[in-house]
Amino acid sequence: MNSRPMTFFALQGSRPFAERVAERLGVPIAPHEERRFEDGEHKARPLQSVRGHDAFVLHSLYGDEDESANDKLCRLLFFCGALRDAGAAGVTAVTPYLCYARKDRRTKPNDPVITRYVAALFEAVGIDRVIAVEVHNMAAFENAFRCPTIHIECAPLLAAHFAPLLRGEDVVAVSPDAGGAKREERFRQELQLLIGKGVGSAFMEKSRSGGVVSGDLLSGNVRGKAAVIVDDLISTGGTLVRAAKACRAAGATKVLTAAAHGLFIGGSPELVTERVLDGIAVTNTVPLFRLPAAAARRVEVIDASDAVAAAISSCRDAI
Repeated sequence: MNSRPMTFFALQGSRPFAERVAERLGVPIAPHEERRFEDGEHKARPLQSVRGHDAFVLHSLYGDEDESANDKLCRLLFFCGALRDAGAAGVTAVTPYLCYARKDRRTKPNDPVITRYVAALFEAVGIDRVIAVEVHNMAAFENAFRCPTIHIECAPLLAAHFAPLLRGEDVVAVSPDAGGAKREERFRQELQLLIGKGVGSAFMEKSRSGGVVSGDLLSGNVRGKAAVIVDDLISTGGTLVRAAKACRAAGATKVLTAAAHGLFIGGSPELVTERVLDGIAVTNTVPLFRLPAAAARRVEVIDASDAVAAAISSCRDAI
């Protein structure tokens, strides 16, 4: 049993989610100071002793109207470095949304592998462990970080949400591209356990070049079935709408979507205006601040704080 005291911090912008995690852990959020200077630089420091403590710092690294993902990443790195300098026995970064997880391989000559560079930065400031929710490519995430990592999959959460809605129906899980087949398969297995009957599988053809997505071939049978499109995140919503239209054209009786992170870039206007989706569900790792109120009402938000708290607890037990 770990006898070291635990201290839990939440950086600015991530406080609402962190409060839910802290409540489930039964710990307070530790006080800290964050200052932004006139030239755009900033500093952060703990306002209590962390010497000999296991420090956990929660920060979701999505860009918003106040700070870019780069700003948030720097603040997390600098604060974790300050904890290490202040004598923390261990420092764990808890990132409900991990930035740059999509740039995990080279797709063109001389491309950067930014996921690996981010991992090197975490290591450089003395971060011992990383907890992340539903990264783009789990294998790439685990290979990039040399420190221990905990990856929280959202398939159980998403399946539990959709099971009551789909019980008694013929269902097929759909990946919007071949690369997401493993994620779709994990969701499919969870869902069929919950609804007590087999769930089919399908995936979309997809290619991307210069930011343009192409491919409209749907592989798998969705005719007469409820289709659930499963992805790690919703960005502009274009890929999702494309897959939903393909499912409708192939005879799906209804089309739903399940994603861990709802970025909804630019308000996702196509997603809002196109009525091809019967339901959209995301977790609360990213708030719906980019969506207009009418569009936000169409989105079901699933609380991921229990899963994050459980991961922190398991991490503590393993130390």
